[in-house]
Amino acid sequence: MNPTAVINVVGLTESLLGSDTPHLNALRASSAFASITTVTPAVTCSVQASFVTGLPPSQHGIVGNGWYFRDLAQVWFWRQANQLIHGERVWDAARRRDSGFTCAKMFWWYNMYSSVDYSVTPRPLYPADGRKIPDIYSFPADLGDRLKAGLGAFPFFNFWGPKADIKSSEWIAEASMKVDEWFAPTLLLVYLPHLDYNLQRHGPNDPRIREDLRLIDKVCGKLIDHCRKRGRRLVVLSEYGITPVNGSIEINRVLRKARLLQIRPELGLEVLDPGASDAFAVCDHQIAHVYVRNPAKVREVQQLLQRVDGIESVLDEAGKKEIGLDHERSGELVAISKPDKWFSYYYWLDDAVAPDFARTVDIHRKPGYDPAELFVDPKIKIPPLKVGKILLRKKLGFRYLMDVIPLDAGMVKGSHGRLTDRREEGPLVMTSERHLLKSDVIPATGIKDLILNSVF
Repeated sequence: MNPTAVINVVGLTESLLGSDTPHLNALRASSAFASITTVTPAVTCSVQASFVTGLPPSQHGIVGNGWYFRDLAQVWFWRQANQLIHGERVWDAARRRDSGFTCAKMFWWYNMYSSVDYSVTPRPLYPADGRKIPDIYSFPADLGDRLKAGLGAFPFFNFWGPKADIKSSEWIAEASMKVDEWFAPTLLLVYLPHLDYNLQRHGPNDPRIREDLRLIDKVCGKLIDHCRKRGRRLVVLSEYGITPVNGSIEINRVLRKARLLQIRPELGLEVLDPGASDAFAVCDHQIAHVYVRNPAKVREVQQLLQRVDGIESVLDEAGKKEIGLDHERSGELVAISKPDKWFSYYYWLDDAVAPDFARTVDIHRKPGYDPAELFVDPKIKIPPLKVGKILLRKKLGFRYLMDVIPLDAGMVKGSHGRLTDRREEGPLVMTSERHLLKSDVIPATGIKDLILNSVF
């Protein structure tokens, strides 16, 4: 077996490689390079599931970063149990070939209760008093404590939210190198999220992205050097490309105004009531799963949404099958935005009755993906003063609400989820073993075999 590292540099595209990425350029010059024809939706959970199973979403079942669990009548995002994925994982396929194979999965998604040998993933603690304490989940259980003892606490608030920056990717890279030194797994899977942040905040054409490229390239360079010294083959890839957007589609407000979406008043605020709704959308970047309770209304809802400005297409069963998204977890309809738009989850018609979680970083409670969590509300005159007061309440043991997130979807300047119109703006893969890539284009479902061929 050949020890292999797969480094997932989120948001990296051929169009971003240049003078700010010398280490990645050097790897490309010495490696085979290809564009990835990714899956729809081109979002983290769906693409990673295709990478590790070799299957499209219609077969592995990960139809987005979240979906409507019909049996619970609830929308859940960012679940972490590996059992949600259907299909044989790459590490199980490798272990069938050689029982001595081992795998470490560092921050790739669906990382809890997996059959890998070593894993680390972000997982806050939720004590009964309502606190949320940043932490990580690991297998074996003591691995997380061992990493924190050597590297300090995982910088959770730098992994997502207004403070998201290079610190989380640096920590993940250092932890991955420690795991490699301690256990020498045959396959090392590493997730580096840094580019995802400002590419969504500012868009790929913003000049500030150059500094982000320099920072992640430095992290990649250190990790690549480490892997080479350890005799590892290298695979560097990305899940999707982020392209410029200039506004959102308020699809749930459209459905509400058509009296299809229902809300439930709670303490004077409005909460989506999906089980009571005739139709509502689970928004996930540039894709929206539209769940329609009454089959007789599917065509009516489709025609309504096809008239909405910014929506490129609304797929029914035939359309979903054509793109490999015809799974029971999918909505009865799937809406895809135009290239310069994305779907916001907002369903209230007056910000005064928006749910309390809307102005916080709360990825599990929101019934849709919310990139506004990357910003601090510009209406807050002195953000550090407000945050300081909130933290003081926390320290004194009072209940608190970190309500600093704006309700302005227009602040978001980059998105993904639909297939990019230009190949160089989409995901890529590089491998140190030139003979493993036979073409300059590879489907996302081909990455599993690429990894197996690297190892064997």
